[in-house]
Amino acid sequence: MEALSILFAGIAVGAALTLGAAVLREKPRTPAHWVGGLFSLSVAGYGLVVPEGLPPVQPFAAIAQTLAWAGTAYFWLFAVTVFSDARVRPILFAPVAFMSLVGVMGALTPRPASAGIWLAHNLFEVALTAHILWTIWKSAGGDLVEARRSVRAPFFAAVCLYAIAQSGIEIVEIATGDRSWGMFALALTLAALSLLGSALFVQLRPGLLPDTAARSPDAPADDARVPAADRALAAKLEAAMEAGAWRREGLTIGALAAELGAPEHRLRRLINDSLGHRNFADFLNGRRIAAAKAALADPARAREPVSAIAFDLGYASLGPFNRAFKDATGQTPTEWRKGALDGR
Repeated sequence: MEALSILFAGIAVGAALTLGAAVLREKPRTPAHWVGGLFSLSVAGYGLVVPEGLPPVQPFAAIAQTLAWAGTAYFWLFAVTVFSDARVRPILFAPVAFMSLVGVMGALTPRPASAGIWLAHNLFEVALTAHILWTIWKSAGGDLVEARRSVRAPFFAAVCLYAIAQSGIEIVEIATGDRSWGMFALALTLAALSLLGSALFVQLRPGLLPDTAARSPDAPADDARVPAADRALAAKLEAAMEAGAWRREGLTIGALAAELGAPEHRLRRLINDSLGHRNFADFLNGRRIAAAKAALADPARAREPVSAIAFDLGYASLGPFNRAFKDATGQTPTEWRKGALDGR
């Protein structure tokens, strides 16, 4: 069983490195591509430390082990970057740092005192995996990128299930002290999923990862990029937006497509290809944030609560408005308002 564990782990390492090369081969490289490369390295690192019969090679063994301890955090970072189009900010590396620190603490603490540390490590992995699943589910309805819609289920759901299985196996190992069967199961599953991932990404589909050169949120349609068959639909969409459809709370792309009398897939393609938006919320936020800036900079509305402005713009609560506004401007609505009014 030990020899088979090494074999399957080797397959996983090779497939993970192939996946990383595919992600980093695409140009222009964005922070999302580098995050994908880090995730691939963490999978390769985990593959190197899974088999117990593999002789350690310093300093690579220490690097591989550190990457492996934070493997789920790297995957969380990659998934959040891809599926929510989040900017790669330093704060997003906090789970990576935390899991690496807990791993070091667990390695330096002798048994049985370390059991509680590793249990906490595995429970945090489960929590991150649950958030990945929630992110994938939440972003599905408004996703406009066809390449991303086609790979979300087979790859990311499978790896999420693997991460849950990994944590479950390791929790059982902590309780029983038996590692042999668990290491074999992990190596086999890791090899299968790494092969699946490399097969999906080896020919990286355009638009799958966020592009830092994305167009301005409120940019008008580029007539040169709108197919002749879609120009009538583009005109209807612009008219609906000018009429204030973007203010409606809970507006979905399906409801908007029905209102415009168009198939949903055509509207998705139009907003993604011609307007440059990767998700429907981003498309609506372009209009909403522009209107928010005008309202916050208006001295006549200086005493109006930010929450009232948010509700008027179609947000169901203040939290999503604050996050969208800060992502677009780098400031909270209150900070932006103060600067705008003080500058008059």
